[in-house]
Amino acid sequence: MSEPTRYGDDLAVVTVTYSPGDTLDRFLDTLDRATTRPVRVVLADNGSTDGAPERAAAKHDNVTLVPTGGNLGYGGGANRGVAELPDEVGWVVIANPDLEWGAGSLDALLAAAERWPRGGAFGPLIREPSGEVYPSARLLPSLGRGIGHAALGKVWPANPWTRAYRQEDVATSERAVGWLSGSCLLLRRTAFDSVDGFDSSYFMYFEDVDLGDRLGRAGWLNVYVPDAEVMHIGGHSTAQASQRMLAEHHRSAYHYLADRHRGPQWIPVLAAVRAGLSVRLKLSSRR
Repeated sequence: MSEPTRYGDDLAVVTVTYSPGDTLDRFLDTLDRATTRPVRVVLADNGSTDGAPERAAAKHDNVTLVPTGGNLGYGGGANRGVAELPDEVGWVVIANPDLEWGAGSLDALLAAAERWPRGGAFGPLIREPSGEVYPSARLLPSLGRGIGHAALGKVWPANPWTRAYRQEDVATSERAVGWLSGSCLLLRRTAFDSVDGFDSSYFMYFEDVDLGDRLGRAGWLNVYVPDAEVMHIGGHSTAQASQRMLAEHHRSAYHYLADRHRGPQWIPVLAAVRAGLSVRLKLSSRR
């Protein structure tokens, strides 16, 4: 059995690009204020056609463009970007290219990592452009919570299953949670390696839920750090194929639950879940 890689303390940011447009410029410009440390950036490009990643790599000395060879999805693209990093990099940030970084946000995440030696993933407070806080630190979805949230989340947003899953009644504080939004994660690279990174069978959505669950099973913590703050503009790339992404979200939700409820005793339950998600997708598509 080979020895685990010994990593240094350097910091890198990996972002998966797919025709990100002008949002990538804001991502890179505001990154300068997020940390006082030198940071290298890898653009894991899943097949952009707008030229934005190429322009960014030409403009910034610390930015490297890594074509993935096709659209590998979010987790697959992130894994490809991380694989390009040298062993000196022990801290990896996986982030969407449509983020704007708050002042000192990465330094705040790194400071939290010092306080949580068993922390494998650290996530900031995420604001939407309206200023509203996005519920980015959540419980892991169980069958009960998942069904309640899926069935009622749109028509009754304040239902108890959704509120519990999204942790809406929990005071904002630094704490361990079930999973953190993959739109911005600081990862201890040894922790990321210990679970073999993202599961690339999730093309889009739930790869962050799955990662948080597997990190927890491996003995690591997912830590929410609200002192670090970013803004997520949201959905530039996925908006270009919104109907496909809606279907992908439902497919990934089923994939996650089916992966964790294996065996013949779960077949009737999963059949009902699949049917319910199919109905939900049809209703959401009509809206």
